[in-house]
Amino acid sequence: MTLDTPPLWRHTDLTAALGDRLPRLPHVLRLLAENHLRETGAAGPLVAALDAWLAGRNTDFEFVFRPNRILMHDTTCTPALADIAGLRDALAEAGQDPARLTPQLPVEVSVDHSLAVDIYARPGAAEANARTEIGRNAERYGFMKWASANMAGVHVNPPGTGIMHTINLEQLATVLVLNPDGSAHPDMLLGTDSHTPMINGIGVMGWGIGGLEAESVMFGQAASLAMPEVVGVRLTGALPAGATATDLALEVTHHLRALGVTGSFVEFFGSGVATLSADARSVVANMAPEYGASTGFFPVDAEVVAYLTRTARPASLTAAVEPVFRALGLWFDPAAHPHFDREIAIDLTRLGPCLAGPRRPQDRIAPADARAGVEAAMGRALTPDAPAAVPDGAVGVAAITSCTNTSDPRLLIAAGLLARKARAAGLSAAPWVKTSLAPGSPSARDYLARAGLAEDLAALGFDIVGFGCTTCIGNSGPLPAPVEAALAEGKAIAAVLSGNRNFPGRVHPKLDLGYLASPPLVIAYAIRGTICGDILTEPLGQRADGLPVRLADLWPSEAEISEALAQGFRAADVPAAFAEAASNPAWAAIACPETPRFPWDPASRDLRRPRFTMVPQACRLGRYQAVPLMVLGDDMTTDHISPAGWIDPNSAAGAWLIERGGDPADLNVYASYRGNWEVMLRGLFTNRLARNHLAADLPPAWTELADGRRLPVFEAAAELEVAGAPVVLLAGERYGMGSSRDWAAKGVALLGARAVIANSFERIHRTNLIGMGILPVEITGDFRPASAGIGAGDRVEIDVQAARLVPRQALTLTLVRADGRRDAIAARVAVETLQEVDLLRQGGVLSAILARSKGQR
Repeated sequence: MTLDTPPLWRHTDLTAALGDRLPRLPHVLRLLAENHLRETGAAGPLVAALDAWLAGRNTDFEFVFRPNRILMHDTTCTPALADIAGLRDALAEAGQDPARLTPQLPVEVSVDHSLAVDIYARPGAAEANARTEIGRNAERYGFMKWASANMAGVHVNPPGTGIMHTINLEQLATVLVLNPDGSAHPDMLLGTDSHTPMINGIGVMGWGIGGLEAESVMFGQAASLAMPEVVGVRLTGALPAGATATDLALEVTHHLRALGVTGSFVEFFGSGVATLSADARSVVANMAPEYGASTGFFPVDAEVVAYLTRTARPASLTAAVEPVFRALGLWFDPAAHPHFDREIAIDLTRLGPCLAGPRRPQDRIAPADARAGVEAAMGRALTPDAPAAVPDGAVGVAAITSCTNTSDPRLLIAAGLLARKARAAGLSAAPWVKTSLAPGSPSARDYLARAGLAEDLAALGFDIVGFGCTTCIGNSGPLPAPVEAALAEGKAIAAVLSGNRNFPGRVHPKLDLGYLASPPLVIAYAIRGTICGDILTEPLGQRADGLPVRLADLWPSEAEISEALAQGFRAADVPAAFAEAASNPAWAAIACPETPRFPWDPASRDLRRPRFTMVPQACRLGRYQAVPLMVLGDDMTTDHISPAGWIDPNSAAGAWLIERGGDPADLNVYASYRGNWEVMLRGLFTNRLARNHLAADLPPAWTELADGRRLPVFEAAAELEVAGAPVVLLAGERYGMGSSRDWAAKGVALLGARAVIANSFERIHRTNLIGMGILPVEITGDFRPASAGIGAGDRVEIDVQAARLVPRQALTLTLVRADGRRDAIAARVAVETLQEVDLLRQGGVLSAILARSKGQR
């Protein structure tokens, strides 16, 4: 069912298919319907399902969703590409052509997750850090180049081109796909990073998935999606002077986490949407995983077209967007009020500067309450007035980082103007603070310089350190010696960053405290040097004449920001800066193999053929009695499960690397070894807050066996595997929240887990577990594993037969105590679609891909 729109762009006729239902539907369901119709042509079941949804009835309908592209970054693509290389080996070993395993969808890869802040607060920091990055990661980068050269459709954007979500916003996303055959359809994608929904800010449908699901989709399997809950967020008014897009994002995160929107599709509507720039909308959309949702969607309107224009998209594209989206019934009407399952309202006029932390991004607070937040987290009062080189409650790291906030030029311009005023007042950053600026786009360098703000930022220590994720994903580099000393003395040291996450150990393994803030507020905290007091009202410092300088004296007006932006920003800079960065000579000099099979080097520390591709992955379903290998509490993030940051030379992973020639002083980060299962296995659960409640006082990443012995969890798992004993993991609420990293599921699979039993799961991690053939089981009653007194001698009975498995199947688990007592646990299978059922029956994604490639299915 298609319709022509001048100038003769053919597209799906949603109005004909959905009739008067169309304006009542949220835009996210309209877009899912468009994709489903385009893929299947079957309107009947879709219409019936939408009628049921509008009437508030449950439906077992599943959308077919096929994106037009896949987005990955270097540390999520490495394990996926290693899987593909290993599966190519398996095909060749079966006598078949390994080149048959080539992605069927375009795959765009950005190299943004490996840049670290080794050098900072000096000219040339960006160039020095880039050289170090290439030196540390040359072998892995060569592997990525091999994949790009040998797999059609895989394209790698080299280091220095920016952060994947900013690249997607500025370069890759089209909003509307114009095909050579004259057809057009909305741009839609999936990305192997949880912050993929940032692209929802310009009306592009996309969400984050795990690398395993991406492997399935890129090889031709359409995604299957159960009818989602859709939550509406009504925005009214406009942001007042002093409030930023960051403040709105933190406010939304706070309210939606409290509401509970895990796995839901969130859509913004109302008159307040029209007052926000596309850049500001993207800041809010970026934090969808922090508020727990699959999307944070803003529909397409004139501001989206304006964004495409100011990022130098072709005129032929910008001219086509409005007429086609109007014809599709997808153009935003700020006065419309579609139907939602639930909704909340936020009055933009009531917002002001805020923070979130010190350990969760949803904990939004007023800056005056920062000290109290740290004291509550530390369980003691701070003593900031005691004489010391570094005070108790100091800011140790102040980082303007992350695609979340650096992709909005107004936020960086505001930071630059605050730095200019602070410099003129004679202020500087506190001497112990590690400062850095890592924009998501290389075009930021140009507009900051043209506006005359780069020098002001550098004067306060905020020289550009590179164009990548850096501090936001734990690549903050070494801490300054005074900060290390203060930590050794037991002082509370916090990071303040413009990122999206502040879980303990996220920014740096030694930092458990972090506050999220807007870029200008980051600079203010760098100057103040402490989180104590009220930064909004108390002096930041003094002028030469002794007069106090307060934040209000430095904060730029909206008019000043607009004037500096007009002076600095040029649309042509966006593609030009990207093209210049893409011609990276150091990247071009990296050699790569040219064979269809990757030549694994047995001496390599970076890359190993995945164990999953050497041994067939069998179905893990059935009836069994399992050993509880770990019993974990609430909020076990993927950072707790599988770390990304620096490797301690005294750790098991560090020892393995050093035994094979690794430099104890520079072992790199866990994220750089995601192509080596030996390292990743040894890193599991090493976060010091990942407490195993199976026994008292267990060190991180250790467990206890029934005979009383205590072992590292990976060694215990190996013993149990030899003994043929099934194992399970138990956890509390929000298990697997955080990033999309599939190693949090792969690692658990290497431990031999057949199931993970939790009070609730975050969506991406749940699908990653299924992708590894591990059954996610959600506890539905009031049973809490961490407080249930589960011991090493207890066992868990599970009975889930493959032939009878259905989505959301209810079941009863039995906890068999060592003394013979039996406790029933009400639960359900956390499987949402028939496609997920099929994956579990096949043993996971890799087995399914290999079977299809061999023609066995």
